Amino acid sequence: MTAAVVGIIGGSGVYDLPGLEDVREERIDTPWGAPSDALRFGRIGKTNAVFLPRHGRGHAFSPSGINYRANIDALKRVGVTDIVSVSACGSFRAELYPGLFVLVDQFVDRTFSRASSFFGDGCVAHVSMAHPVAPQLAERIHAAAQAEEVACVAGGTYVCIEGPQFSTYAESLTYKNAGYDVIGMTALPEAKLAREAEISYATIAMVTDFDCWHPEHDNVDVAAVIDVVKKNAASASRLLARLLHDFPETHEPCPIGSDRALDNAIITAPEARDAALLKKLDAVMGRLNRAR
Repeated sequence: MTAAVVGIIGGSGVYDLPGLEDVREERIDTPWGAPSDALRFGRIGKTNAVFLPRHGRGHAFSPSGINYRANIDALKRVGVTDIVSVSACGSFRAELYPGLFVLVDQFVDRTFSRASSFFGDGCVAHVSMAHPVAPQLAERIHAAAQAEEVACVAGGTYVCIEGPQFSTYAESLTYKNAGYDVIGMTALPEAKLAREAEISYATIAMVTDFDCWHPEHDNVDVAAVIDVVKKNAASASRLLARLLHDFPETHEPCPIGSDRALDNAIITAPEARDAALLKKLDAVMGRLNRAR
């Protein structure tokens, strides 16, 4: 059986994971370049955890400048089985108020300048993204939120825009009228890459503001967003600590197969696969390589 190792990716304002014991840091090299920062290893209770600040400590990287492939590859290399992503987001619904946590279960990709796959010419793969969030992992996060009395709702659609600018009023109305729930800049291609790497993935979207569609609220600005993120930091820390404390010691097979996403996904014939690309895919395709 595979030991469970939980990766926590911290978003805007979440640059550390309080409560980790036996902490050590290590910079991990990947074929895709350098991750956003050194990985912080530790444990809470009996659960091993790895923390990575998505933007780097000090918020050095913009949403478009993050090396998502390096981040996911690095977590895969150190044995992470489940990723919990923490992200700031705006809301399109009055009932999804600033300070509320939303466990989204669907994504809409409106990015356009990011590398969104580990695969490509020389080794083509098509993984299913019909259900991008691992449901069992999301259920565990929701249970932890309830146990810690953190305001949290399950389900919702997250539209990911390129940024770094916030959306225009016309864009905001378009997304709201399309029925989307929250908006952010970082969940994609992160969720897609996690699926390709066969890591179960779930997002905690922390509502920081109403997007600019709302007639009774000021336009979105960074100061207001960070203020809400700071106020929610204690709640996020409590939720994550409870999640890790109650997490099973062995990795639970994902009911939708997110941890076996490459089964039947690679379409390139073995004899036509590019050796250089396969070398870069050593961690991502590790399970398939070991099975040969």
